[in-house]
Parts: sequence; C-alpha cells; structure tokens
Amino acid sequence: MQVLPIERHYETFSYLPQLTTQQVAKQIQYALVNGFVPCIEFSPTGEAEDLIWTMWKLPLFGAQSAEEVLSEVQACKQAFPKYFIRVVAFDSFKQVQVMSYLVHKPI
Repeated sequence: MQVLPIERHYETFSYLPQLTTQQVAKQIQYALVNGFVPCIEFSPTGEAEDLIWTMWKLPLFGAQSAEEVLSEVQACKQAFPKYFIRVVAFDSFKQVQVMSYLVHKPI
C-alpha cells in the first residue's frame, strides 16, 4: 500500500495550480459584472477552521474594475508578505458570501 504525503488545500481553487494575476483578474471581473462586492482578507495561518480572517480595509463597494481590486491585493501583500490573502465576494442583495479564493500563499 502506498501512503501519499499530506497536502494542505485551501478554499475554492486550491486544488488547481496557483492562479495567475490574469486569472484572478477574470474572477474579480466576474464578481463585479454580477454586482458582487469584493473584499480582501488576510490570515497568518490560512486555516479554514480558524474562521477568523482580518479584513483589509472595508469591502470595495465602489470598485469599477479588477485593476482597482488587484491594486488593493498588492498593497495587502506588501503589508503582510507572510500571511495568506484571499478575495471574497458578497452578494449585497442576498447578503451572503458567494465567492472566496486564495490569491497569495506565503512561501
């Protein structure tokens, strides 16, 4: 019997290779086109079980483009390079979280 090494997976796209900046931009654009409000969060562990992620600034209610959100993601990376960072999207009509995925994993 072969025992496979334990591999840690996080969030929605964690079973795929790391998303490129262009792929993240497409996901953000999808959220914006559908009227979702993007938000950036960070955590020292990235553990889903922790349930506590710190919000980077306020949700980006007025965001018009993926570039605006990506610039905030970059600012968060610069401030917290050793933290996990994710983009979350909220449906303000249903008042639920509809999207969440990692955009930065510390090395």
